[in-house]
Amino acid sequence: GGLSQRRRAVLGGIVGDAVGSRFEGRRGRIETRDFAFFHPRCRFTDDTVCTCAVAQWLLDGGDLAAILRAWVRRYPDRGYGGLFRRWAANPSMGPYGSWGNGAPMRVGPVGWAARDEAEVLELARASAVITHDHPEAVRAAQALAFAVFRARHGAEPARIRREVEERFGYDLSFTVEEIRPHDRFDVSARGSTPQAMVCALEAVDFEDAVRNAVSLGGDSDTLACMAGSLAEPLFGIPAWIEEGVRPFLTEEILELMARFRARFGRPPHSVSRRPGSVTLSQEVGTPSGPEPVSSMKAFVIALPLHRVSAGGNRGGGPQGVSGVAPEVCVDRGPEGA
Repeated sequence: GGLSQRRRAVLGGIVGDAVGSRFEGRRGRIETRDFAFFHPRCRFTDDTVCTCAVAQWLLDGGDLAAILRAWVRRYPDRGYGGLFRRWAANPSMGPYGSWGNGAPMRVGPVGWAARDEAEVLELARASAVITHDHPEAVRAAQALAFAVFRARHGAEPARIRREVEERFGYDLSFTVEEIRPHDRFDVSARGSTPQAMVCALEAVDFEDAVRNAVSLGGDSDTLACMAGSLAEPLFGIPAWIEEGVRPFLTEEILELMARFRARFGRPPHSVSRRPGSVTLSQEVGTPSGPEPVSSMKAFVIALPLHRVSAGGNRGGGPQGVSGVAPEVCVDRGPEGA
């Protein structure tokens, strides 16, 4: 089949999560793009559950922490990290300084719902800091949400790559082929988000982006979730992929996605891919979710724009900054711990 209409907001990340789930960690590591896209062992993981929580928050407003905890209670066995599980079970527990990729993995809906670049950054930050309040986790969430937003407005991959490098200090000059032999299980935001974005930015279509991410191995479900989130506004999702993922999802998830699509899924660049041709606010109207912001000064996080290498920081937190120790702050270990 051909491309489905670009009203399929947020399915991209969920598709990537399901496709990458059976390869996560060392159990099923592969270093090839040649694999069955859908397989009986595919399942949605914590990436999808947390993405749905953010989507509901953007639709209905309310307390994101409470919404996220409610989703985790309904889907308790989806590969959450130990510290995140403790947070989800304890309503009095606040953010825990994580620099893991749990913030960018769930941020995809923000890029569809935000009305301008200022709101993208504020909503991305708000979606992250309830758990992942480390500056590197916030930076990664903002960078990915910004890239999704720019893709929705028709920015070409080369321009998105350049803007993300300039605004967020990431080095996106590498290729998937260059990092595949050296990539390993890395659940840090800094060590996985740039790689996932490049998987989408150098792809030729949606399927290509997800295959790129899975072929890196390691935290393959989250890499593919982040890559799929960006690939969807860049390319759209083929109808066969949209139909193929449905059997792996619950009715609750499908209904939420349909509701989100109805409100936020209309592309501002349905014909032209020229950036800025139509504003998102003109196309989707005012969301009923979190309050918009009026000034970038209110939320732009003060971070040193040091360059982040293709390999990220293997085996630990961001260099030169403190945070929770690696064994407790990351979202998932190789066995989904």
